[in-house]
Formats: sequence, structure tokens, C-alpha cells
Amino acid sequence: MKRTSNRVAPAVPAQQLTLSFEPGLVEIYPSLRECIATGVYQRGLGKVAIDLDCAPSNLSVQLSAQIDSDNKKRKFGVDDLERYIEKTGDTTPIYYLVEKFLHKAEAGHDAALAELAPQLAHFGALLKRAGLV
Repeated sequence: MKRTSNRVAPAVPAQQLTLSFEPGLVEIYPSLRECIATGVYQRGLGKVAIDLDCAPSNLSVQLSAQIDSDNKKRKFGVDDLERYIEKTGDTTPIYYLVEKFLHKAEAGHDAALAELAPQLAHFGALLKRAGLV
């Protein structure tokens, strides 16, 4: 007669450390403009230009890093970015901005919490020694 085990596999922690060896978007793209331009050219300049209701040559100028005095009116603006994301579904520019600006704030917050934990433990011990807890 075979004996079966009633063991239950150990529970997986709710949070696991994830390591990624791929460079982040901020390391890949030097600017938001480059991030958007890469998405446009991957999808095809002509197709995206049609989606954005502009000429491919104008879109190309808007995405070029060199904006001279003649091309100041043809910048890729916030409304253009919103329309680009809506039409193509490419959310990479949003993730680029989140990584560039929000991760810095989170890193500072996490570092402060890590520094605070041992101090709170020490504070708890002091409260006990003083007879306040």
C-alpha cells in the first residue's frame, strides 16, 4: 500500500525581490523625445503620421532633436503625446516619465524608512528602560 504525504508546500511570500539586468528606460533613451521617436519609427513614420493627422515630414521634424527658429512651431507637444499614446497604445513614454521622476522620490523614501527602522528599535528599548512602556 502506497503512503501519500499530506505535506503542504510552503507559502510563497507576498512580496518577492525581482532582479532585472536589463537597462531601464532612462538608461536606454536620453530624453522623452528620443523615447517617443523610437516608438514612432518602430511603428512606421507614415502610419503614425496618419494616426496623428499630420504629414510624415512634419512629424519627423517634430521628433528631431534639432529644432531651429524655422521649426519652433512644429514641436511635438503634450497634446501630440496624448494623441500618440491614444492612437498607438504605446505607453512607453509614460513609463519613461515615471521611471525618471517617481523612482527618485521612492528611493529617498525607502532609504529613510530603512534608516528609521533601527532607530525605532533603539527608541523602543529606551522607553522600556525608562519604564514608560
